[in-house]
Amino acid sequence: MFFYAARQPILDRNKALFGYELLFRDGVDNAFPDIDGDEATSKMIEGSQFAFGLDDFLGDKPGFINFTLETLLKKYPSMLPKEQVVIEVLETVQPGKRLLAECQQLKEQGYVLALDDYEHKHVWRHFYPYIDIIKIDFRSTNSEQIEEIKTAIADFPNIKLLAEKVETIEEFQQAMDQGFAYFQGYFFSKPEMMQAKALSPSQLALAELLYETSKADMDLVQIAEVFKRDVTLSYKLLRYSNSAIFRRRTEIDTIKHAIVVLGQVELKKFLSLLFTAQISTDKPAELMRMAMTRANFAEGLAALSGTVPLEKAFLTGMMSLMDAILDESIESVMEKLPLSADIKDALVNKEGVLADYIRLIEYYETAHWTEATSTIKHLNLPVEKVPDAYHQAVQWANEQMKALGEIA
Repeated sequence: MFFYAARQPILDRNKALFGYELLFRDGVDNAFPDIDGDEATSKMIEGSQFAFGLDDFLGDKPGFINFTLETLLKKYPSMLPKEQVVIEVLETVQPGKRLLAECQQLKEQGYVLALDDYEHKHVWRHFYPYIDIIKIDFRSTNSEQIEEIKTAIADFPNIKLLAEKVETIEEFQQAMDQGFAYFQGYFFSKPEMMQAKALSPSQLALAELLYETSKADMDLVQIAEVFKRDVTLSYKLLRYSNSAIFRRRTEIDTIKHAIVVLGQVELKKFLSLLFTAQISTDKPAELMRMAMTRANFAEGLAALSGTVPLEKAFLTGMMSLMDAILDESIESVMEKLPLSADIKDALVNKEGVLADYIRLIEYYETAHWTEATSTIKHLNLPVEKVPDAYHQAVQWANEQMKALGEIA
């Protein structure tokens, strides 16, 4: 199970990051779910308590979180540190005595308060002493209405205006001219999907090893040191290097010996396999098998073409399903991993020979044979040998699944 949220940047007049609005999501579609405001706020609070730390989403910036009257009355804001959040009163909340009392209390406790999608009513004047930010929908509020709001809050210089839904450079400049202090909208950034699935210490060590083995001159001493810091990784390396799939009789009894015996190519394969296996523990086994098949098939295509290093093609194939495994965008995944620029370009921008390999693999997976044949011709690959490479990849993946099962 994952907790999902989106965050959208809020910038100041210098286009420097001021904070984020945190938006609840119930999946990776990055769209607000069909639930009411009370449930959305409750789930956001629950997630911040049990699934992720606010630091993961916010760094040292404040997070704007929506609250309904019901969630304010239940004292949910008190579950969040006042230094990290802005209490955003939803536009659906009507001004009244109960809301005013909650705002007074929150202000006394040191919280920053904002009114969301503000529509001016004179009754809101009673709230101004406790409000720090007023958010205005820049697309549905005209200049006259904005001036009316500015006049109403003139006696409260502590209140700053935030322009929401700023989507063009012209709108940004207009909002600047009208005195807005903060700005939010697709002109800066669409909500960026975030989720609470951090890498474990072993996974971080594996990411470091992927980086070390990607260097032109591998430092065996440094690689061995990383293994030594993680007992589980060291054990799995020794078990794997003694696996029956290598059909060797030499017994291995040290980390460095295992690295040398495996060799660079097999070591890189082992690391990418193990990394993918570790982060897909809660996924169907078939997804892991599919990633392995892609890796070996991409390697086979590289062997047939002779234009791309085999280990680079292998790693590209293995990483091509990482978005599905981590339940987040491939762009976000690639930002976290120390992979070469051409691998990232292939997976993020769909450009280059490596991207063509992945397209061909996807055509095979979906039985789009016409497109597959066209891609094979485009890559100048021997048409009669590609099916054999695919079948070999499937068999290899099955063998690896068995080997990984033995060392798990």
